[in-house]
Amino acid sequence: MNRTQKQQWIETTNDQVKNAEIVLIAHYKGLTVAEITDLRVKMRAAGAGFKVTKNLLAKRAFVGTKYEDKVVDLFTGPTALAFANDPVSAAKALNEFSKKNEKLVLVGGAFGETVLDKAAIAQLASLPSLDELRAKIVGLLQAPATKVAGVLQAPAGQLARVFNAYATKAA
Repeated sequence: MNRTQKQQWIETTNDQVKNAEIVLIAHYKGLTVAEITDLRVKMRAAGAGFKVTKNLLAKRAFVGTKYEDKVVDLFTGPTALAFANDPVSAAKALNEFSKKNEKLVLVGGAFGETVLDKAAIAQLASLPSLDELRAKIVGLLQAPATKVAGVLQAPAGQLARVFNAYATKAA
């Protein structure tokens, strides 16, 4: 990487981190290129980004962000950076991959003002994702509406049967 490429990487990463709700740091020592590519695909599917970083560039990229004083100390060794707007899906994807592949070690991260350790990331990963919560809310909202519609239709149906009975009786 030349100097302009490094500066561009720092600026791009800075923008991504500033807009992210969660930032997670992991060590990837021993992972093959195919495994990292597989992880990137899974992270992208979860709506998250994943970058292998150079520690000095990553530290510079975090300058001026809300995570600057929370995660900069975690950049030691072969470090990778994950970031996302949906904290649960990013933590879930990274945690599941680390369970299947012990070479990926979760180091920590930050969620808003909260500093996360490995246990906190695992706990966050156990929560339902944003899409799952939305589906549950829609299901809860639809259930009473269906019941209300059934209750409202029942008297009208009974009234129609009464009118039909009178009509057939009169005929």
